[in-house]
Amino acid sequence: MKYFNFLSLILAGFLMVQCATVPVTGRKQLSTVSNDEIIPMSFTQYEQVIKEAKLSDDKEQTAMIKRVGSRIQKAVELYAAEQGFSDALRGFNWEFNLIDNDSTVNAWCMPGGKVAFYTGIMPICKDETGVAVVMGHEVAHAVASHGRERMSQGMMAQLGLGSLQVAMGSNPTGTQELLMQSIGAGTQLGMLKFSRTHESEADKIGLIFMAIAGYNPEAAPKFWERMSAGSGGQAPPEWQSTHPSHETRISDLNAQLPKAREYYNKYKRN
Repeated sequence: MKYFNFLSLILAGFLMVQCATVPVTGRKQLSTVSNDEIIPMSFTQYEQVIKEAKLSDDKEQTAMIKRVGSRIQKAVELYAAEQGFSDALRGFNWEFNLIDNDSTVNAWCMPGGKVAFYTGIMPICKDETGVAVVMGHEVAHAVASHGRERMSQGMMAQLGLGSLQVAMGSNPTGTQELLMQSIGAGTQLGMLKFSRTHESEADKIGLIFMAIAGYNPEAAPKFWERMSAGSGGQAPPEWQSTHPSHETRISDLNAQLPKAREYYNKYKRN
């Protein structure tokens, strides 16, 4: 029993040391993998996705994705500088692309700021402000290091290891598969199924980012209303889903609007 308690104390101490703090929300998260490790890997996978996908030839929509991305990027960097977490953006090399795939209603941002939108989500975005809702949310996942957190959790739970180098040495195939799942670059090119905590956190942070970028945050609940209508009621009950229900998202976003409006009024462009 004493030996077990001793090991428990060691493990607890290890986990405390291997924790990071999410910017904006202050939540503690497991972080056994560094950005220096996961960002280069995510860049490699992003290059592969872009190489194998067909980029949209719609010049207007492509320009809008890049324009919104640039404004969100500047907002993130400004806010990070003001709030003292610019170190969290070390290694970021932003890029924004639109993939021609009308059947995929999706977008994602890898660790390090590499973003991909699919043309299937553009009708739901409806306009530039709608794109900003999605862009702010996806970038928030990266800034909050949700992919790195998922990787750290997976390594501990599935591999029993806390070091990426050790994991790669002992189980390279399993570690590589886990990495792909964690950064949302699996074979289906699908977005990582973040937890409800991650999704709600990205909603909150993304609302701030889009507001600072000069986009009216009141568009965020409206985007999710359109997303809900587009799903045709096919979404599973919230207790069965890794994502908050559309109704919960809309309610939470509306509750966060007063604070977001403060940022919007402070930073909006004339």
